Amino acid sequence: MTQPLHFPAADGARLAYRDEGAGLPLLCLPGLTRTMADFDYLIPHLPPLRLIRMDYRGRGASDWTGAATYTVAQEAQDALALLDHLGVARAAILGTSRGGLIGMVLGATARDRLSGLILNDVGPEIARDGLTRIFDYVGRNPAGKTHEGFAELLSRTPGFSGVPMSRWLDEARKHAVETPQGLRIPYDPALREAFLAAFEGPPVDLWPLFDALAGLPLALIRGANSDLLAPETVAQMRARRPDMAFAEVPDRAHIPFLDEPPAVDLIRRFLAGLG
Repeated sequence: MTQPLHFPAADGARLAYRDEGAGLPLLCLPGLTRTMADFDYLIPHLPPLRLIRMDYRGRGASDWTGAATYTVAQEAQDALALLDHLGVARAAILGTSRGGLIGMVLGATARDRLSGLILNDVGPEIARDGLTRIFDYVGRNPAGKTHEGFAELLSRTPGFSGVPMSRWLDEARKHAVETPQGLRIPYDPALREAFLAAFEGPPVDLWPLFDALAGLPLALIRGANSDLLAPETVAQMRARRPDMAFAEVPDRAHIPFLDEPPAVDLIRRFLAGLG
């Protein structure tokens, strides 16, 4: 694969992105510690469109800019800066976990830039169990020295079944780099400080952000065994937005890979409705 391109954020940080294809712009926003490679599994299943992906600051091929800048608000501004850089007036957003929160912020504050929003296993209430699990690993290098060993550990992730070891090896390669000193995370370890500040801070009511999406085409994908997005939260989301497209992916926890048939079917139908 070719190297990603870079664009300058408002503060001069060089942020990595890819811009491929033509047609409806779809901006894919990954999870907290993840990169644009998160969407590799989905790409073969997408209809023809303009696929835009990015690495947040401090992740992947983007500049490290320090814990104070690793916030949803900053990352939302960076996403808009990328659309501006590319001359994209409006885009659909597919947001995985952290990316869905960014999508909700953009839907509430820059509505005219969005044609629709798909949330992947995230909503306006985040279950504490899921946050605690993330706290256990964020900013820390995986144990072991090889991708094969890491894949074996990942294969024991609760809530996932029927996932071949080849997929866990793909995941290991995406989320760790082999070095002579062992496995290293492909992001700034200072992300842990930023996460800790939010984790230990006062709870934030995100329902106003969700309610501000009224009238914007909206879809939700949930892993049936998710520890981050509770069924009760989904029920309330669907009650507030009866028009929200919804799919639940069996045998998946946080987060679905997005190439599962229920996820693919929802994404394709949703994008067709925007065309």
